[in-house]
Amino acid sequence: MSLSNIRQRRVATNGISLNIAEQGEGPLVLMLHGFPESWYSWRHQFAPLAAAGFHAVAPDMRGYGKSDKPPEISAYNQVEVVADIIGLIPALGAETAVVIGHDWGAPTAWSAAAQHPCQVRAVGTLSVPYSPRPEAPPLDMLREAFKGQFFYQLYFQEPGVAEAEFEVDIRTALRKFLFLASGQSDASTLATKQPDDDLLSGLPDPEVLPPWLTEADLEFYTGEFERSGFRGPLNYYRNHNLTWRLTEGAPAVIEQPALFAAGEKDGVILMAAEALKRMPERVPNLRTNELLPGIGHWTQQEAPEAVNRLLVSFLRSLSL
Repeated sequence: MSLSNIRQRRVATNGISLNIAEQGEGPLVLMLHGFPESWYSWRHQFAPLAAAGFHAVAPDMRGYGKSDKPPEISAYNQVEVVADIIGLIPALGAETAVVIGHDWGAPTAWSAAAQHPCQVRAVGTLSVPYSPRPEAPPLDMLREAFKGQFFYQLYFQEPGVAEAEFEVDIRTALRKFLFLASGQSDASTLATKQPDDDLLSGLPDPEVLPPWLTEADLEFYTGEFERSGFRGPLNYYRNHNLTWRLTEGAPAVIEQPALFAAGEKDGVILMAAEALKRMPERVPNLRTNELLPGIGHWTQQEAPEAVNRLLVSFLRSLSL
């Protein structure tokens, strides 16, 4: 796979600068990555979207890669992250955009669509179905739901703890984490963790990478996090309650044309089963809603051809 036609540059938005990767000309499509990733997680989507007549753009989200990394934990709440993305639209010479998100990029995409309907003409997400703002602070709900259990998002709350674990050996940490959430992993074989355990100890470390992840891919991700560290990326998890407080009165229904796709083996789908079930009523113009067999959490990397087919079909439908 050649990345030679993908250009990178920094763009000012919302008081910071984001590094973007881009290819193609035409209507703007913004692709937002999640944890622990990079613009590179969309590497398989650039050429097909550009060939279909779109300007495909994937930023390094704030805190990642070559983008700015504000030091304050509170700077990573979703109101600020959404503002970064909305600011990219005029900065890239467009009036509107289609926003596609995966993992943490998905709630950002949903929120951008809900709160900025004039700028976001359509929305798509991978892995994370739409959920409106909950009635109670989400971190409080997680603590109650996983009382007496290990849950990675609760483990991520104490600043510095998860950073230290990931940064001891970044390549091994990424290899374990990426494999764990993939379609090749079998969660039923994992030992039960206690509330005070760490994340990576005891996780399988594959001798052979899954087919969707090459040694070159792992090398790229490792290099990005060796330069940036994990503080910014982990801070997204530390803003659940602040985002909740800042978004009182947010719209509960997504009106724009929408796409959703996820892997059948994605653990997020298991946790978000109720949200997936109720999504058609909360997203009434949901044009695409597919689960991909045998695929885990890293949707657009594990199943690039299927995702590209769905994305191009959805994008082309917007002009019909």
